[in-house]
Amino acid sequence: MRSFFHVQDIGNLDEALKEALEVKKNPFAWKHLGTDKTIILVFFNNSLRTRLSSQKAALNLGMNPIVLNVNGDSWKLETEMGVVMDGDKSEHLREAIPVIGSFCDIIGVRSFAGLTDREKDYGEEILRQFIEYSGRPVISLESATVHPCQAFADLITIEEHKEKKRPKVVMTWAPHPRALPQAVPNSFAEWMNAADVDFVITHPEGYELDPRFVGDAKVEYNQMKAFEGADFIYAKNWSCPGVSNPADYGKILSKDMGWTVDAKHMAVTNNAQFLHCLPVRRNMIVSDEVIDSPRSLVIPEAANRVVSAQVVMKRMLESL
Repeated sequence: MRSFFHVQDIGNLDEALKEALEVKKNPFAWKHLGTDKTIILVFFNNSLRTRLSSQKAALNLGMNPIVLNVNGDSWKLETEMGVVMDGDKSEHLREAIPVIGSFCDIIGVRSFAGLTDREKDYGEEILRQFIEYSGRPVISLESATVHPCQAFADLITIEEHKEKKRPKVVMTWAPHPRALPQAVPNSFAEWMNAADVDFVITHPEGYELDPRFVGDAKVEYNQMKAFEGADFIYAKNWSCPGVSNPADYGKILSKDMGWTVDAKHMAVTNNAQFLHCLPVRRNMIVSDEVIDSPRSLVIPEAANRVVSAQVVMKRMLESL
């Protein structure tokens, strides 16, 4: 495996899930793979679960993880090509990336969407430069458009906790005070479409995700109708993806608190289990009574971030 951005990069999904459960049972069984190997984790943005889970996964595999906080630990980096560097950015990614690559065996990169230029964000300029110039396998630790380690962990959690062979999984938009990117919902949709689940997406009009991620999922604009009979509810906010109107890209079109996942919503489900990638705005995305209920899986879901990252790193080490 040379890169990890999309569900197809993991190969056979059933085999990947079986491998994930094996890794979870015995996380130190493959330490020999990472002996004398280094992974550099490059963070352009803040992180809690991604940072800690990636470091833990690397350590479980015997690797030496190095974390670089761009613009904090290093020179400020210019990411645009063709610019006159007469501002506060002292180094360009074109030089920084091959230097980083010379110090390690694998690179993980986290960078968010700017939410002002849809074409630029969906072009994944930063990730593409790491692939082109590093000479190393590259893992997306979240980018402008995808968060595959999160989606893989979500699927592992569903696989562990499902109570019937083909559960109904509903991803619902929920209100948030800030404009958020579409990376998490994009990847969740992509991975659920590849899995053996009955997948439904619900959101207000204007929040339609890019068709390449929606795939064959059913889109239902009536949230309560979407929730009926659901086995898993995955709540997440995202800003306008700008599919039908690029001028609205990155905008907040609604803060309708009627979309907050609460007991009333969960009452129409099939005693559904609740999922969220965290961090979560309580009583905006989800009510206290739902996230604190015995049917909430947000903590085991977060713990599975180590497992998903470790499977990816393991496979990359095996291919070196």
